[in-house]
Amino acid sequence: MKFTFDRDAMIHEISIAQEVISNKSPISILSNILLIAENNSLIIKATDSTVKFSTVIPIDIQEEGRTTLYCDKFMSILSSIPSGDVDFIQEDIGVTIKPVSKKIKFQLKSQASDKFPEIGTSENVPFFEVPSSEFKEMIKETIFAVSEDRNRYFMSGVYFAKDGESLTMVATDGRRLSCDSKNDFDVPDFQPAIVPIKVLGCILKNAPDEGNLSVAVIDKSIFIKYGNVEFSSVLIDGQFPNYKKVIPENLQYSFSVNKDDLDSALKRNFIMVDKKTGRLMFNISSGILKIVSPETDIGTVDEEIPCVYDGPDASMNLNINSITEPLRVIDSENVLFNFNINESKGSNEVNITKAIIIKSDKDCDYIHVVMPLTF
Repeated sequence: MKFTFDRDAMIHEISIAQEVISNKSPISILSNILLIAENNSLIIKATDSTVKFSTVIPIDIQEEGRTTLYCDKFMSILSSIPSGDVDFIQEDIGVTIKPVSKKIKFQLKSQASDKFPEIGTSENVPFFEVPSSEFKEMIKETIFAVSEDRNRYFMSGVYFAKDGESLTMVATDGRRLSCDSKNDFDVPDFQPAIVPIKVLGCILKNAPDEGNLSVAVIDKSIFIKYGNVEFSSVLIDGQFPNYKKVIPENLQYSFSVNKDDLDSALKRNFIMVDKKTGRLMFNISSGILKIVSPETDIGTVDEEIPCVYDGPDASMNLNINSITEPLRVIDSENVLFNFNINESKGSNEVNITKAIIIKSDKDCDYIHVVMPLTF
């Protein structure tokens, strides 16, 4: 096999392949990429056995063929050489990689392509189109809320479904829930799926913001394509919780706060918050949100920021990460907190004990639900 390729174009594709390959050991064939040179194109494939990646780039072929290379070492070689055309020459198991314009020559051993797992094809798969920017926005607004508990594997991915006329993504770890629904897609019915975060992370990082993505959910797999790139992944087998029961309804009270003011105050509270519990307190009164980091052996901090609120004084205990993470993806000047209150008997103290909804103060389809901490 012999061909010439553009170094920068190759680096772009191999960097994505590296994200898919999890095993860095040169012993495993799953640490390799499959290269197929034919019809003046190079097909590049990578897999960790669950997530699969395939792409095509144009090259100048002198001799067609196929082989596999240790991805991590191939990427290191490409990163070390200058931009421009590079010759790729395979003889037996030896591969020579040398820039056309420089007297540099790397020798790299290959492995036979017949040992590489079959990735399959998406021919005859029923794809539908979704705007890339909106699909990526849905991923960004949910992926951080996925459970890290291996015993709750059915919550270790993002739930993806067509709900009526809406396309919905939901993630939860049992203590909080992020949900985004968009109803401006013309999407056919498909079976609800729990999608692993690895393939969604690859799409979020690498897919363009412009144009459409082609998506298909079929059997136990999801396929996502754009340009010459295709990802596929095995779905998580399990029953996702009934997320609609978690989302509270008929919430009577709300306060609105400037997002930047809240974000800055939380960063200062984070300095003093107990890292084990992440606990802080929101004390809400007319026009004022007081944020308090409960006292520890190190110390404490409290800060008051203005808010818009017309209701009885109330307080809530929250995990700081359950607030800071949705703040990063809410795109508005102000943030709205919706809640109900529970007045303690024999006391004027009012505590918020049920689920709280955090969202933009503008009309949007994204909500974050969080349960207050109890002590």
